[in-house]
Amino acid sequence: MNAAMPNLANHRQTTIATLDAGITAYQAAWDVQINLHQRVLSGELPGGILMLVEHPPTITIGRRPDAHRHLLASPAMLSARHVEVLETDRGGDITFHGPGQLVVYPIIPLNTYNLKLHDYMRLLEQVVIEVLARFSVTGQRSPGATGVWVAGAGTSAPAKICAMGIKLRRWVSLHGLALNITTDLSYFDLINPCGLGRPVTSLSVLLGEHTPTMSQVKTAMVDQFKTALLNAVP
Repeated sequence: MNAAMPNLANHRQTTIATLDAGITAYQAAWDVQINLHQRVLSGELPGGILMLVEHPPTITIGRRPDAHRHLLASPAMLSARHVEVLETDRGGDITFHGPGQLVVYPIIPLNTYNLKLHDYMRLLEQVVIEVLARFSVTGQRSPGATGVWVAGAGTSAPAKICAMGIKLRRWVSLHGLALNITTDLSYFDLINPCGLGRPVTSLSVLLGEHTPTMSQVKTAMVDQFKTALLNAVP
């Protein structure tokens, strides 16, 4: 894990740390998030930290009141595919996490970067859009639907390539985003993703043999986050 620079006298010298947790179960990763959140609040990680992770097959259900009805699979179907279902306190509806999907948990002190909630959500979207552009994929926003979408992905409507859902505690963020790289998209048949009834896609569907590796996307994601946060500070 890279140590964050402690000098807050000049916010331009504040950098964000990174932790690559590899493949980690969702609940174990949540426990790590809580620990990192405390370290950010204590000033040990003043610029915040990005936690990068892949999860085993997991469906998470957010705080939206009707989110449970968007779980379409029976217990037998979930068991057959070894999918865990967990409730979470993030915003948003229902989504899937699994191998080949890069999950990023930015644990960020928003006040350090002069960010309000709306600004932060747009920053997350823009980071992903810029990362996709590095691999010649055009990401876009969709009015009224948080996340990043791609047109022309073999479907009539734009397909979601990156889901997002966050929570703030004392103005430090938890949870984050999930970008499909080589994700097995058949798992999304088990849910109505985000309750929107829209298709999903991945970089491997869009790019085929030119799909970047997980390592390449992680590098691009960290670099783009650092650039975005540097530009956000007062």
